[in-house]
Amino acid sequence: MKPNVLPVRIYGDETLIKISEHVEEINDELLEFIADLKETMYIKDGVGLAAPQVGVLKRIFVIDTEFARTNKKNPIVFINPEITQKDGIFIYEEGCLSLPGIFETVRRFENITVKAKNEKWQDFEMKVSDYVAVVIQHEFDHLNGVLFIDHLNRFKKIKISPILKRLKMTTDSEGINVDEYLIDNRRKR
Repeated sequence: MKPNVLPVRIYGDETLIKISEHVEEINDELLEFIADLKETMYIKDGVGLAAPQVGVLKRIFVIDTEFARTNKKNPIVFINPEITQKDGIFIYEEGCLSLPGIFETVRRFENITVKAKNEKWQDFEMKVSDYVAVVIQHEFDHLNGVLFIDHLNRFKKIKISPILKRLKMTTDSEGINVDEYLIDNRRKR
């Protein structure tokens, strides 16, 4: 079965600020969702994508930090991840599929150790640094209802507030705000 491209939730959507639930077991439905999550990440040109970004409050995210450089798909799936060690400082300009048009420098840990399960329900551990550490921390934040803009200082938040207001204006009465393709289709109805 061919994976689906899922609608990405945009700033203003209430799902993005909620804490995700622990995954208890792997099953066919979850494996299909993970395949859809990967497909969506690639189609939307992301280096990572977390389940809450597509409206699913589960502790799952996928990353592929090499695809843009190598054009070879090598996604890594993280289920119930935990960051067990962190140190150093790394400052990097971040963007997010859920915050289109916003790019700001964020201070993160330079080195982290993360433990998780993969889609085969096997435990694994990764020690990563720099850019890969940033991507993992960014996606991990999504599982806790935190966006990268929550790490910005007051001045930077004021600077991006007009964009945030515009994005939030497209949120519907049920607190749902999806990517522009679906927003445009909703307006046509």
